[in-house]
Amino acid sequence: MITKIKLSIIEAGTVGLNFAYTFLKLLPTRKKVTMLSRQSNIPSDEFRMIKKGINLRDESVKVVFLCHTLDGGVNSSLGDKIKYGLHMFVQMFHIATSKVVILDSYCMAVSILNHKKSLKVIQMWHSMGTMKKFGYTALDTKEGSKSELACVMKMHRNYDYIFASAESYKDHLAKGFDCEKEKILTMPLPRLDLLNSEKYGKKVRNRIYQEYPKLQEKPLILYCPTFRKEEEDFMQALKRLTCAVDYDKFNFVVKLHPLSKAEVEEPAVSADGFTSFEMLFAADYVISDYSCIVYEAAVRGIPLYFYDFDMDLYSDGRGLALDYEKEVPGPISKDAKEIIAAIETKEYDLEALKRYADKYVTPVKHATKDIVDFVFTLMNE
Repeated sequence: MITKIKLSIIEAGTVGLNFAYTFLKLLPTRKKVTMLSRQSNIPSDEFRMIKKGINLRDESVKVVFLCHTLDGGVNSSLGDKIKYGLHMFVQMFHIATSKVVILDSYCMAVSILNHKKSLKVIQMWHSMGTMKKFGYTALDTKEGSKSELACVMKMHRNYDYIFASAESYKDHLAKGFDCEKEKILTMPLPRLDLLNSEKYGKKVRNRIYQEYPKLQEKPLILYCPTFRKEEEDFMQALKRLTCAVDYDKFNFVVKLHPLSKAEVEEPAVSADGFTSFEMLFAADYVISDYSCIVYEAAVRGIPLYFYDFDMDLYSDGRGLALDYEKEVPGPISKDAKEIIAAIETKEYDLEALKRYADKYVTPVKHATKDIVDFVFTLMNE
């Protein structure tokens, strides 16, 4: 629960940070791009791809990565808050001296501070798309932020541009970020280049097979569920799905969210050391629910199956941003056995899958280059 005292402390902290930031803004702006993330403590492949593209074009441009997680947000431990607070001062210095800032998640330093007019901020949201409500559309839901906190933290403010994977995604993003639709540009994420790269796919597949040789012996079913804060029902649903698979016919890999406390039981495989994204290059079938992995699987042309065992509960809790049954391109069921039976029929409408992919992910051939071109356009203004 967010108390009035907590909100007052946050407001006072915001005033203090803006005061300190006033002096940092006196520093000269450099030929620099700063990339911020709370998704991981290391730069994503996409950040690295953009950096490589920038420096191939102009080696004199300094690209700075600032990646630091704060999983609990305002409910994090005191130690984690202090560490992130110190990290924020580093962020403030680099933001104050950059021409362009790119982020893939919410960043306090970007949203609560008053920046130089010359600074351009790009929100490159970390998912290719999303079925779930988020940001302002998820306020005051079970898994969303509180309205009072969003207001004090100026959630998702100060963005000049927001990238969307497709035109059809813009309305949803505009509502989630509570911004004008004109700020949203159709600019698919760099991972689209990886999804379309046979060379990259073969390299990842070979690494997977070297680590798990048995995965190449049978068709591979990949299960990528979305994260649920309360996992009791999910653990039972996972067990039912694990038991429903015929292991004489299939390999079954389960990739849980990093925050999940559920366990993957044999003969299912957790494929530690590989991400859900990487496992797509070895998968023959993908089972999911409301996870953004479905857009990436669709781009790869992998048949999708939707195990929505808690649809009613999820809809009442966080909520979905689309007409689920109307939009998704594959079989839907709350019954694990029905999902596996649908896979075993080997019947699938691949044309519907392609239409779904093209609707939510614009099929460009050089996503990274398009982003790099746009960054240089902003830097040259």
